[in-house]
Amino acid sequence: MNDRQRNQAQRLLAAHAGREPLILPNAWDVVSAKIVELEGFPAVATTSAGIAATLGHADGERMSLAQNLAVVARIVGHVQVPVTADIETGYSTSVEGVVEAARGVLRAGAVGLNLEDGTGDPAAPLFSPQAQVEKLRAVRAMADGEECHLVINARTDVYFVAPDDPAARLRAAIERGNAYRAAGADCIFVPDVGGLDAAAIATLVREIDGPINVIAGVHLPPIPALADLGVRRVSLGPRPMRAAYSFFREIARELRDRGTYEGLSRATITYAEMNGWFGDTNSG
Repeated sequence: MNDRQRNQAQRLLAAHAGREPLILPNAWDVVSAKIVELEGFPAVATTSAGIAATLGHADGERMSLAQNLAVVARIVGHVQVPVTADIETGYSTSVEGVVEAARGVLRAGAVGLNLEDGTGDPAAPLFSPQAQVEKLRAVRAMADGEECHLVINARTDVYFVAPDDPAARLRAAIERGNAYRAAGADCIFVPDVGGLDAAAIATLVREIDGPINVIAGVHLPPIPALADLGVRRVSLGPRPMRAAYSFFREIARELRDRGTYEGLSRATITYAEMNGWFGDTNSG
């Protein structure tokens, strides 16, 4: 650890405490991270699904931790804002393994991480609250030992896997969220695929003792409304990555079907501009 990294950790932590939510259009490579920085966002968050896709893997820890952190380290090396890394479940079911994954995040130069409680096993889709609490406590202790406040965004997947009972899902998210906060998490992430509405978000904000992170999408209120509800962190997950590649697919289809290039004229980043981001003025 160095003073710059410690300072960035404090900056990332402080960004969760303002009136306006911390907005994170998740990045998946150096270019997307650079755009996030240049457009004035105060931090970069990675998306595991986005990184995995660029490496030819499905999401869900199919890429290795080393592959994931190599991209994180490259991003850290090209931006000045704090970086927080998505490491899914920590690439391990053991406390020791998760701690080593978190240590790897710090070694990569990042100052925050997402850690989720979904197992990927349909028969037992969530780690027990007790197991997840043990991991979070151990990660916090490791970071304290490094004298760096690693910002832990503890994700609960109850809205992905719990029974389709809105009251039960909401109660489970609240119980897990408070347990994770007590174990050392700085923020509680409750992603969903349409199960959250304004009333449920307001309840999460009111009943969880800490900042709440939601994932934005067409089913959620816009950012100003989320701010009014008390949400402190809004991320986009892999959706910007999919949108970017959808645009590329449109270009490819136009070229194949019509032999025209209209898609290429839509407010494109110039060759010189992108080279300038990386100090590269050579033609090629």
